[in-house]
Amino acid sequence: MSTRTVIRGGLVVTATDETYADVLVEDGRIAALAASDSSAARSWHDIGADHVIDATGRYVLPGGVDCHTHMEMPFGGTFASDTFETGTRAAAWGGTTTVVDFAVQSAGRSLRAGLDAWHAKADGKCAIDYAFHMIVSDVDEHSLKEMDVLVEEGVTSFKLFMAYPGVFYSDDGRILRAMQRAAGNGGLIMTHAENGIAIDVLVQQALAAGRTDPRHHGEARHALLEAEATHRAIQLARVAGAPLYVVHVSAQEAVAELAAARDRGLPVFGETCPQYLFLSADNLAEPDFEGAKYVCSTPLRPREHQAALWRALRTNDLQVVSTDHCPFCFTGQKDLGRGDFSRIPNGLPGVENRMDLLHQAVVEGRLGRRRWIEIACAAPARMFGLYPRKGTLAPGSDADVVIYDPHAEQVLSARTHHMNVDYNAYEGRRVTGRVQTVLSRGVPVVLDRAYVGRAGHGQYTPRGLSGHLA
Repeated sequence: MSTRTVIRGGLVVTATDETYADVLVEDGRIAALAASDSSAARSWHDIGADHVIDATGRYVLPGGVDCHTHMEMPFGGTFASDTFETGTRAAAWGGTTTVVDFAVQSAGRSLRAGLDAWHAKADGKCAIDYAFHMIVSDVDEHSLKEMDVLVEEGVTSFKLFMAYPGVFYSDDGRILRAMQRAAGNGGLIMTHAENGIAIDVLVQQALAAGRTDPRHHGEARHALLEAEATHRAIQLARVAGAPLYVVHVSAQEAVAELAAARDRGLPVFGETCPQYLFLSADNLAEPDFEGAKYVCSTPLRPREHQAALWRALRTNDLQVVSTDHCPFCFTGQKDLGRGDFSRIPNGLPGVENRMDLLHQAVVEGRLGRRRWIEIACAAPARMFGLYPRKGTLAPGSDADVVIYDPHAEQVLSARTHHMNVDYNAYEGRRVTGRVQTVLSRGVPVVLDRAYVGRAGHGQYTPRGLSGHLA
């Protein structure tokens, strides 16, 4: 039976347009948009709707697309504290309606086994739609052939690590072979760009000298080693004739490498994350082991790096803001590294806070409204083969819609967030703007600040090839 929802009177903001319009939703898709005072919009009201949402004084936005999350991620002898159920529920509260998580190939096992394991974690659990990237730990003839099969099945991006020797690390030869395969099958290679071999030397030297506190995590993972690895990844991609996407860019020197490559017309792309835009190495240096809350890799940098990141977002040298959401509780998980920063599980919570923090950047004049939607919704959807089904509000798109109050004030806090973690990385930060209502494929998940979603509503979403490469 057909269902019809009309969203009335809001300012519709996409990556390309801002217009006062009513939105007609039918059977989970955007059916039409029309000026609020037009005859078309009036006709919808004459015909009648099953649901009418008054968005007067609000923004009507496409649902956020967070293309970098790690639900239930194994790391350092523990697991990220958000499950697919709790993490996607928190994402919805924050205005994100699609996540792309990372399935992990365990050493010695196939890509298929890793992907199947992540399907088992997520199936029937998610409040919003989801997709997968594939972490490739073993590059060999079998896994290279599997990459072709996965691309055909809608897993069209593959992450390789230049960091974490002995865990996920791939050497340059393996990375080159994976890039060559992607150049042939249309997939997109993602790299965690840090020189892990050199970092391990600096970590051991720091610990041997008694520098064991969390702040030394950032000092050992030197910004120049991020820049060096970014440069190396770009050159390997050039040799392979493949596009490249660099995850969680944090250092101004790494931004410079990306910008230089893009100035040469190379298909090189990058993301940053809210923690690098709003937090800094000062947080890592907080006393009484509080700095452990902020241990992630790439690490938080000194504050002076932030200006380069904001500038790159405005100039499109960075295209995406994702979260790298990988939460570990301070008590019982982060404190595994007391006395040895190298044992602190790497990762921060953030999937619920991304849209609000970026709106705060709009309020402060760092970004325009359309650029906010570009980097948080449209660009990640295009980059990873989800656009225009996701990331925009257009006829035929999924009705992933956020009604956003741009004037409401809130204070970010672990006391009020919905992520399954015992601290908030932005504790006490006051921001302007808040999600009011969220639809996922036309179905309310959050309605007037009340959660009405359910585990299992979210569907697995196969992806096409990157729209940025078309």
